[in-house]
Formats: sequence, C-alpha cells, structure tokens
Amino acid sequence: MVLRDIDDDIDIDDPIRSLVRPDILPDPYPTYTRLRDRQPIFFYEPLQSWMLTRYADCVAVLRDSERFAADWRRAGEEMPPQAISVQTLDPPEHTAIRRLVMEALRVVDHDAITRKVADRVSQLLASAANRPSVDFIAEVAEPLTAGTIADFLGVPQPELSWFVAVSKTVADGMDAGLWPELGPPAMSARAELAAFTDSWLVDPPASGVVAHIAVHIDRSGVERTVVANTLRVLLHAGFESASRLCGLAAAVLLGEPHRLDLFRRADPHLAVDELVRFTSPVQATARVCVTDTELDGVRISAGQAVTLLLGAANRDPDRFPQPDSWWPERRVNPHLGFGRGAHSCLGSPFAALQARALFSALAAEHPAARLVADPVFRPNLTLRGLDRLDIALR
Repeated sequence: MVLRDIDDDIDIDDPIRSLVRPDILPDPYPTYTRLRDRQPIFFYEPLQSWMLTRYADCVAVLRDSERFAADWRRAGEEMPPQAISVQTLDPPEHTAIRRLVMEALRVVDHDAITRKVADRVSQLLASAANRPSVDFIAEVAEPLTAGTIADFLGVPQPELSWFVAVSKTVADGMDAGLWPELGPPAMSARAELAAFTDSWLVDPPASGVVAHIAVHIDRSGVERTVVANTLRVLLHAGFESASRLCGLAAAVLLGEPHRLDLFRRADPHLAVDELVRFTSPVQATARVCVTDTELDGVRISAGQAVTLLLGAANRDPDRFPQPDSWWPERRVNPHLGFGRGAHSCLGSPFAALQARALFSALAAEHPAARLVADPVFRPNLTLRGLDRLDIALR
C-alpha cells in the first residue's frame, strides 16, 4: 500500500520530507490532516516504514511491545552497545532499568526542585525584562531546562554553549534516515555526551538521581553500560524535550494577545497538558514489527518498521474535539506527547513542572509579553522545535 490521491500541495512521492518545506514547517498539521484523511496507514519508501497518522493506531502500537518492539535486535537488527538504554529495551529487560530509574525519581526532593525552578524562572525573566527584546530560546528556555535537568540528576550543570550545540546535533541525527549526512555528526556528538556523563558513575554526586542509581546499580541486575547509556539519554531527552516544549508553547501563548491571559485564568496543569498536545515537541517515534500482524486491515510483516506520527495523532478529531484549537481547560486529554505504555516518558512530570512555573510567572508578571518577530523553526521532523523566538516582555 502506497500513498495515493493526495492534494497537489503534498509531494506524492515524498510527503514526509515535504514537511520541512518553508511553507509547511511552521504548521505541519494541515498536511497531517490530509494524510490521515486520505490514507491513515501508508508505506513510505524512503524510510522503508509504515506510517501511522491516527491516534488509535499509534496507541495500539505503543501498548503492544509483544508485536512492536523498541529493541530492534528482536527483529534481527544489530545495535551497537552504546545504543542500548531504557529507551531501546523492551520488557522484561526494560523493566529492571526502568525500575531502577523510577526508584531514583522517588527519592528526589521534589519541593526543592520546584523552588529551584521558580527561582531560576524569576531570575531569567527579570534579566529579560530589562531589555527591549530577547531570544526566548537561548536566553530563557535553554538555560532554564539545562539547569533543571542538572538539578534533577544531581550533577553540575554543563557549560551551556557546548551542551546546547552537542544536544541539538544529536537531535538532528534522529532524522538521519531521511538525511544520512546528519548521522556521522550525531554519532560524534553522542560520544561527546557519553564522555561527559560516563564519569558520573565513577565519581557520583552526593544526592539526586545519579547518586541513587550509583548506590543501587549492583543489586539492580542491569549492566553498567546500559545504566550509563540511560543517564546520557535522561540528560539529553530531559533537556531537549523540555526546552522545545517551552519554546513552542511560548510561540503559541504570545502569538495571539488573549492566550497568555487565558493561561493565567486556567488551571495550569490542564493548560500545560493542552500545550503538550497542541505543540507535540516529539513528532514521531518508531517501532519494528516482530511477528506478522494486521493493523486495521493493513498487513505488516515481521521485520518491517512502523513510524508513529505522534504530531498527527495528537490532532486526530476522532479522539480530540476541535483538535486544531488550543483549549486551556481541555479535561479529557490523553495525548501522546509523553508517549504511552512501557516507554512513556520518565521525565514528563519535570517537563510539565517547568512549563507551569515559566508560563504562570510570565502571565502574572509580564501580561504584555509579545512576539516581536516570527518564530524561526528548526528543520527537524522527529523533534519539533525553534531555533529562535524574539519576544519583548514590556
């Protein structure tokens, strides 16, 4: 089954790469709608993958690790040791490393982290308020989220300019299936991050997630390489997902004058949850089919890849009424912004915490905040985000 009967403004031969076209990148959701309406499951030759656009299909795959694996070795693929982490293992192997991380999360002083986030937000916004305009991404979102993930892990904050550049290169590499030239730089950047994080288990900090894991690693039954890889993943994902959420959410809230006031009057938990759904920083994830199966009448063979277009699923009208509207009080909101099933995002509470603190403070203290230029989007498909967002707080 291949894509057919698509509107003229979508490249029939390459509808996925077309998402980074300058006219589509700022708003890919109409394209997702047309793809979902015409053929919700289709085979995409450049990735040799089935593409899923509907919410129900994406949930079915995410919940079914028996038939759809995150660990591609189960389909006969080779994976380098440095790629094996909590993200790429399936139950039962996945259970042990996830349990170790979850135990560490429970001993984190959440009240202390919350206070640190509030203090950091206050300092960053105060600095921004004294200037005619600032780049919200580089001067608010990135320092906030880099500092928070370091506090959360209990490690020193990395040097920001180095860390941001390396982290973005790793994120770019997630699209290497479409643009192979992104692969080698991403591998080098991942090695840089590994060199930075590997020392944490040798000389662990006194408190935090890393400290707890270092103390309990021997009894966990998890290989130290897998633990080290997982810590690198936590650092990278905790920064990239949260910073991109903050940037995209700021563009939404400041793009129309009334939205920041709507946030101020809404339940911040509901409003941030809706921002995650509406902006979908994580646009796609992939699994591999490990046994011949059918999905809504489409036959998928063992060994075939399945790509879940989460950005499309989060705008599926069969699950979300008026999906292209941002409703800050949307109460039934089972979005896929933090995944679902065994691999649901471990750091989602902290990403949401930062967004609530940031936008609650922005709405209360800087109600006149506004964009002073159009957002500049980074040409990424897997992780959606901004390169620049110029705002004024006065």
